[in-house]
Amino acid sequence: MAGALNGTRIIDLTTIFSGPICTSILGDQGADVIKVESPTGDWMRTAPGAQRNGVVGSFAMMNRNKRAISVDMASDGGSDIVRQLIATADVVVENYRPGVMERLGLDYETLSRAHPGLIYASINGVGHTGPYAGRRMYDAIVQAVSGFASLQSDPHTEKPVMINSLICDKLTALVAAQGITAALTARQHSGVGQRVDVSMLEAALFVLWPDNMVNDTFLGDDTPEVPLGSHENYVRKTADGYICTMPVQAAEWQGLFRALELPNLLENTEYHNDAGGIDLLKLYETLGSAYEQFTTDELLDRLEREGVPVGPINARDEVVNDPQVVAMESLWEFDHPFAGRMRQARPPARFSKTPSEIFRCSPEHGEHTTEILQEVGLDADTIKDLRQRRVVL
Repeated sequence: MAGALNGTRIIDLTTIFSGPICTSILGDQGADVIKVESPTGDWMRTAPGAQRNGVVGSFAMMNRNKRAISVDMASDGGSDIVRQLIATADVVVENYRPGVMERLGLDYETLSRAHPGLIYASINGVGHTGPYAGRRMYDAIVQAVSGFASLQSDPHTEKPVMINSLICDKLTALVAAQGITAALTARQHSGVGQRVDVSMLEAALFVLWPDNMVNDTFLGDDTPEVPLGSHENYVRKTADGYICTMPVQAAEWQGLFRALELPNLLENTEYHNDAGGIDLLKLYETLGSAYEQFTTDELLDRLEREGVPVGPINARDEVVNDPQVVAMESLWEFDHPFAGRMRQARPPARFSKTPSEIFRCSPEHGEHTTEILQEVGLDADTIKDLRQRRVVL
């Protein structure tokens, strides 16, 4: 069954993380994604990490459902080949540093003159202007600038802490994929394409603003700051491990007290502060001691029966066997022609009529070069000449 984006062709000029994740989402949804790489290939093909038979696990995940062509865009004729590919496409996605696409003649202004329906998505760290625009901007730098690292600060030492994941890259990929599909929808109505710019910094700010930046929402000095909660309080030590609970509503708090065999401490004036609110520090100290009287399994059972939001804190190697993950079939297994049996996360958006699939494994470097060149009308002699001149690999 064809995916939701069946019939859409995307030229993927991206490397590393955010761009390839974005285009893999679109590929999962049925788009024909053509990954254009330099003769040296995407750096992620040989990046440190788990690999088997030359296939890096992260590359395989981020580049499934794509075909690959290798072109030296800086060579005589290389950018012309990419231009021919783009002439057959609906979308171009690139994540080069500012100025590179202009030097190659592959910028939006140049391409859109010949291809007014083109959707041109640019993914970058901090946009095209400003004092940081010329810097190399990787995920950790964006975590630092956006406030993510400060948000994670150790409450005892106040030392900023990075999220141990390329979270800003991944957020940017999701935003870019949504922006591209929105632009495709707009084109259906207008017949005209457009440029879509997505920066890691703005994706991070957008995600942080609704809860973590509330004290910076209202301008002026007439709105007092409010204390921000810490997710640290949702992690609780038990008699034999750890558990996560997150009571929010009154009924959930009441259920928590019953499960811990405590009275309703919210009604106890000993846990009120001078302003009439709850002394959270004192409350959490009491709760902490109560949690440690029960094992993890006991608390999972007790809290679930009381309707309290609760879950086990899985180690990474426990996630794959979590009963909910198994029940949802959230992880797919398949055979890769070189790497053997593999496990990957399934496409998270589930479509009832046009389901996403893993149509093809991640491609080898330049695997579909001849096939793709033939599709744009090049004959065998021309392709042979391009190979001999090392324009294509």
